[in-house]
Amino acid sequence: MTASSLSFRLAVLFVIIGIAMGIGMAASQNHAIMPAHAHLNLLGWVSLFLFGIYYERRPALDTSRLALIQVWVWSVGTVLLTIAVAALHLGYAAFEPIAAISSLIVLAAMLLFAYFVFRPATSVAPGPTVRMTPAE
Repeated sequence: MTASSLSFRLAVLFVIIGIAMGIGMAASQNHAIMPAHAHLNLLGWVSLFLFGIYYERRPALDTSRLALIQVWVWSVGTVLLTIAVAALHLGYAAFEPIAAISSLIVLAAMLLFAYFVFRPATSVAPGPTVRMTPAE
């Protein structure tokens, strides 16, 4: 699987969950977890989709293991951060360390992405290439 396809798939999964959270808040008239809802939609939907576009436009990077790792680390951090933010806004102060650690996980994933963006294009190490050929 390429980093772009994983990014797109996870982004869609996260936005579906984010929409369900929004519907749940509206139905219950309890908007306490709105910050978690916002984190999930921004980090899970918007950011992952943008990562997918970036990776898709750079085929050598898209097929690299390091790009896949970046997407997975970002996604795990996003899930943990969303849960921790929701718990904190529901009054569970014990989730503060989880929020802090998951914030650092997301930061680490962004620093890895920044490395991809700022390094020279010629330094992209070729990974296994995924070739799509028309069926004959």
